[in-house]
Amino acid sequence: MHHSTLWPELLAYGSGISLSPIHIGLLLLLLLGPNPLRRGGLFVLSWMATITLMVVLLLTVGHRLLLSMAKGSSHRTGLDLLAAGALLALGIKELLNRGEEGNPPGWTRQLDRFCAMPLPLLLGISSGLEVISPDDLFLFAKTASALLASGLNRLQEALYTAGFTVAASLALLVPFLAVLIGREQVLPWLERSKQLLFNKGDLLVGGLSLVLAGYLGWQGIEGLQLG
Repeated sequence: MHHSTLWPELLAYGSGISLSPIHIGLLLLLLLGPNPLRRGGLFVLSWMATITLMVVLLLTVGHRLLLSMAKGSSHRTGLDLLAAGALLALGIKELLNRGEEGNPPGWTRQLDRFCAMPLPLLLGISSGLEVISPDDLFLFAKTASALLASGLNRLQEALYTAGFTVAASLALLVPFLAVLIGREQVLPWLERSKQLLFNKGDLLVGGLSLVLAGYLGWQGIEGLQLG
């Protein structure tokens, strides 16, 4: 893979991971609650550490197994098609399960309970949800496969992994940095963002999942033709 196409690909996968309505909702509640900078900061750091560890783990496995991730290889084509199928199913599920207008989806009712937990437990649950989410797992795997296919040295892999971690964390970093600069000024914006997320989160995730499913499906079909 040419390195000039790697950043756009990593940004696409990172965007899919970043737009997790559960994690964004949890962060917004933490930022609106007590000790927002400490609790919100640890939440964001935990999210970023989990992303980095997942990519490093998958890269290590890929190197040790000497997986071929060139376009058209069976590993990459199979991963593309599996990821497309998983994201397509997720997108359709999210859109079909949307609640009535003005009625927040069911997952929003669990967030207050999560936020009331001790912070270490909350961080552990957050990381667990990030790791077991099927769509996130496929996007992590696609990220690692893109890095493996690029033939990078270890320093380049570290730099691209750091960049991907930031890209996959933008939806959390933006509200946290806004609170860091001036919480009182952004409180109304945080409240409006929370309400918008609760009302439109399923539509956002469903739409993005379908777009990524289309992209990965197209890559998988190209791989089949090359293979």
